[in-house]
Amino acid sequence: MIRDTLVAARNAAPAASATTSAVAAAGVAKTRPWLDTAAQPYVRIEGVTKRFGPATAVDDVSLSIYRGEFFALLGPSGCGKTTLLRMLAGFETPDEGRILIDGADMAAVPPYERPVNMMFQSYALFPHMTVEGNVAYGLKQEGLPRAEIRDRVAATLDLVEMGTFAGRKPHQLSGGQRQRVALARALVKQPKLLLLDEPLAALDRKLRERTQFELVRIQERVGITFVIVTHDQEEAMTMASRLAVMEKGRVRQLGTPAEVYETPSSRFVADFIGSVNLFVGRVAAAHPGVGGGGELVEVAVPDLGDARIAVVADKGVAAGAEVAVAVRPEKIALAPAGAAVAPAGQGGPNRLAGTVSEIGYLGQLSVVHVELPNGTVLRASVANAHRVSEPPFARGDAVVLSFAPESAVLLTE
Repeated sequence: MIRDTLVAARNAAPAASATTSAVAAAGVAKTRPWLDTAAQPYVRIEGVTKRFGPATAVDDVSLSIYRGEFFALLGPSGCGKTTLLRMLAGFETPDEGRILIDGADMAAVPPYERPVNMMFQSYALFPHMTVEGNVAYGLKQEGLPRAEIRDRVAATLDLVEMGTFAGRKPHQLSGGQRQRVALARALVKQPKLLLLDEPLAALDRKLRERTQFELVRIQERVGITFVIVTHDQEEAMTMASRLAVMEKGRVRQLGTPAEVYETPSSRFVADFIGSVNLFVGRVAAAHPGVGGGGELVEVAVPDLGDARIAVVADKGVAAGAEVAVAVRPEKIALAPAGAAVAPAGQGGPNRLAGTVSEIGYLGQLSVVHVELPNGTVLRASVANAHRVSEPPFARGDAVVLSFAPESAVLLTE
């Protein structure tokens, strides 16, 4: 019955028209060049490995980054993302593999001759120089004419909305303003590739959120390829066209923010990107032929007793295989015990009873921790769509959790 309902819902979806398909194909080269088979990567990282003594910081990494992308290297401390960035800049040399920028092998190219500029986490502004002097410094080192330096500095300061602060010293600026000056200094040399090493780490939360969108706006205007290193998942997902999630020197998943969040490839990625509930168990049954070739998989989870978790999988998995099912908190419907619960999506075999143990009120939503009878704690998020003085649930409330099989992700790694 569950399988039949899912098949009917998927088959009811309208097919894309020929016109729609043609328009979509035409837009791929501009907005998603990585899907365009004719597009050539602007940066190619091929089998790069870097060791420091017995420790391997970057382990056989291969990546393609396209012209005009805002690309993010994301991962926890020590995963190798900054080392990879430093190799792009030329500050470190790969032990194995090669790096190409615009088709040219960078192996014998020193940092100062690469078409690259780097914006450091510390900003590294000269305290004795004015804003204008800091931005002009690199151009003066190149020996450019004064008139050209003046014009380029003025245009770049206007781009980052710092033109009226040209005569100030760094100590007279706020953290956000110093960040803009550092960005202007990096952009004024008109690099083909701009590397950003945790550029927003020193800013407070509100300023950081505002600056994220400003960086995206500036990147779109100048058309330069940006590569940013960050450990902040929200930062990477807000700004990047694509991101590479790294762990222990390797790329664990590469994709758009939506792809990585909605369809993580492993437990590590699912747990690192956002909040997630993980059910670990073994495949008890599979019903092939759901919609576009997927199958409805039932997973027996020891922690849930006799209950099974149903999930729609894109590919087949053998009976008895150990797997995990990942469910994001916002995919879970929460209702008082005894209420009729209709999870978001077709079907509804995933129903679990529990008791509210903790509530976190975050303004736009409430995070609810629900303890199951066996002691397992699950997280659900409830949108606060209406203005109320108290969260919709209280500690000790008996509730029912439910989610659709299509809202979960089956993980085999």
